[in-house]
Formats: sequence, C-alpha cells, structure tokens
Amino acid sequence: MISLAVPSLYSLSSQISSAAAHARASSSQCACVPGRQGAEQPRAVEAELTAAVEEARRFRWDAFGSEPQKEAIRGLSPKLPNRCKALMARIVCLTPRQDEDEETLAALLAFWVKAMKPKRADWLLVLKELTAMESPLLAEVLEHALLEDSFEANVRDYTKLIHIYGKQKLLQKAEDAFQAMKCRGFPCDQVMLTALMDMYSKAGDLTRAKEIFQEIELLGLPMDKRVYGSMVMAYIRADMLDKAEDLISEMGDQQIVAGKEVYKALLRAYSCKGDSDGAQRVFNAIQFAGIVPDTRLCALLVNAYCLADRINEAMIVTRNMRSAGMTPCDKCIALILGAYEKVDRLEGALAFLTELEENGVVIGQEPSQLLAGWFRRLGVVQEVEEVLKDLAVDRKDNPAVDRKSNLDKSRKSNLSVSRKSKSKRSFASSLQRK
Repeated sequence: MISLAVPSLYSLSSQISSAAAHARASSSQCACVPGRQGAEQPRAVEAELTAAVEEARRFRWDAFGSEPQKEAIRGLSPKLPNRCKALMARIVCLTPRQDEDEETLAALLAFWVKAMKPKRADWLLVLKELTAMESPLLAEVLEHALLEDSFEANVRDYTKLIHIYGKQKLLQKAEDAFQAMKCRGFPCDQVMLTALMDMYSKAGDLTRAKEIFQEIELLGLPMDKRVYGSMVMAYIRADMLDKAEDLISEMGDQQIVAGKEVYKALLRAYSCKGDSDGAQRVFNAIQFAGIVPDTRLCALLVNAYCLADRINEAMIVTRNMRSAGMTPCDKCIALILGAYEKVDRLEGALAFLTELEENGVVIGQEPSQLLAGWFRRLGVVQEVEEVLKDLAVDRKDNPAVDRKSNLDKSRKSNLSVSRKSKSKRSFASSLQRK
C-alpha cells in the first residue's frame, strides 16, 4: 500500500510545487498591474494551492480507519491488483458515514481515476469485490463508472444497475438510469426491457409491467420464456391466477415451456388460497411439461387439499408419492394430521399413521410434535406413556439380530425396515386400542 501512496503523493507534491511557482510568477506580474484584477489573481492561486494541499491530506492511500475497517480490508481478495486494493480500502473506510457518503465517494473515485488511470478490467474487479461484500455503495460506484470513459460502458452495465435498484425497490432511480442509457444512444434490447418488467412486477405495479410486455411485442423482440415468465409472475403477484394460467397456455401453444420456479409460484398461490382444483390443474400441467414433481411440489398440493377439507384426496397424493418412489415428507404428514385434528378425527389420523408405518415410512419430528400436542389437549398423555413403556420392554426382550451374520446388505436393509415398521405399527395399533 505504501508503494501506491508514494507516486500519488509525489504527483500531488509536484502539483503543489507548480501551483506555488505559478503563484510567485503571478504575484510578480500582478504587482505592476493596478486594479481589482491584480488583487484577485493571487487569491485564486492561493485557493488552488490550499485545495491541492487539502486533497493530498485527504486522499492518502495508506490511511485506514477503525479496527473493524482494517479487518475488512484484510479480508479483501488477494487477487486484486494494488490499484484496485487501494480504492477498496478507501471505500471500506467510507462505508460507515451517512451524510457525506455520496459526495465523498464521487470525489474519491474521481481522484482514483486521475491518479491510477484504471481500465475496464480494473473497474469490473472493484465492482465484483463490492458485490461479494454486499456493499451499500455498489450502486453509487457503478453509477460513477458508467460516466467514465475508461469504463467503456455498454447496455449490460445499465441492465445490472437497474437490477440493483430493482432489488432495493428504488424505481425512480432505475427509471433515471434507463433514461440516461437512452440519452447516450444505447439500444434498448429485450434483456433490458425484461429487467424493467421484472422490477415493476416485484414492486406490484402490474400496469407498468403490462406496458413493457406489450412494448416488447410491438418492437418485434424475441418472446422467450424469460419474458413470459416475468409477466406470469406479475399476474401471480397481483393475485390474477387465471390470467397467469392463460399466459402459460399461450406459451404452450408457442412451444415455450415455463420454468419450474414459475409453475411452483403458481401452485403455491393456489395452495395458499385452498383452491384444490386450481392446484391440481397446475400440478397436472407441471407433469405435462416434462417436469418431475418433487416432495415440495407434492406438499403444496397436499396443503391445498387439506385447506379445502378434502383429506381423502390429500392421502391419495401421499400414496401416489410412494408409488412413484418418493417418501412423503414430514410436512405432508403434518398437514394431513392437522387436517384430521381440525375435524376431530383421531381414529382416522391413527389409521393414516398405521398405513405409513406399514410401508416403512418413519414419522419425523414435526408430525410427532403435532400428534403429541393433540394428545395433550385430549388429556391422554398418560395412556401414550404406558404404550411407549410397553414397547420399550418388548424391544428389550427381542434384541436385534447379530450384525456378524452372513446376510447380504440388501437383506439386512429389508430386515431393518421390517422391524421399524413392526415396532411403529404396534405403536399406532396400541394407540388405537387405547
């Protein structure tokens, strides 16, 4: 860091020396020129000299702040060139300020450009490091870089800035950046418009999102699954699920398959509303699109049926999961138990657990806690404890088979599952008898 400070400070010292020489020459010339102008020139030169001295004192690349800031500086990537590391060290020291951040940062960046003469690669390394640090000054640094010739800005750089402002929900700043890009003559492409549409979608501005979508169509830009997906998400966030479904159907007509995250968002929306028919339609569309449902998607469908008090259909979903080779997750089991508790059907819940245990499904913590709470509210905790004690005695009297047996691994696995099923089946059966 000291090696960086020396040339910069040397440059400033030469500026100060030249300013002082200029001041002496001006004063000798002004001495023979009467009037107000002769009096003002030495003051201007003196002000320039003072500003140079202040700038030299202010931007010392080897001056750091508090201990936490020094720790953050030590955590910078070792691959950073010295010129980039010097700037990052100063930016880290600027971060805690509040009132002067923007003005001071702009002055620092301007001085860095003047002293270090960075190239685009240097700017990109600084921006990458700020992104990794999740620095709140990332947008300001990128904004300044866009105006520097050395950065060689392009459309994607403006797209990135709009993404940043979109995440922070700073719509006005994003719109200003978009207008600045157009004023500089950069072409407005499909990626940029999609970023704007996605920003308006997340902000809940459906009208503006639709306007951007229509603009993409009118400009004849490619309508890919990213464009359609952003519009579908806008409809989902606006709770217009039928419009979202229609748009997905339109995508299918054009041989465009929506992404899994889009289907999942639509399924979640129907699930949270308890619309089991809508959830089932989307679930069928997911399979028709060639996407293999996972346990999370199945849990969303189970939740829709449980909220609609259609417990039998929810149980059918878990059976279909087992048929497809998937083990029902704890969330699915807990949802069905919660639905049984809602209608006060303890016998049905125990029968459901017995069915799972007979098929080797191990009941996890979440459904177990739910069931324990249900028993506690029913006041049958003592009976459950007695059943558990009896089972403990049975397991003690029937120890496990010696591991040194000559059975192969597959047989050991099947035997283990069989024993677990037997012990848990006896637990559910015992509860039913109680």
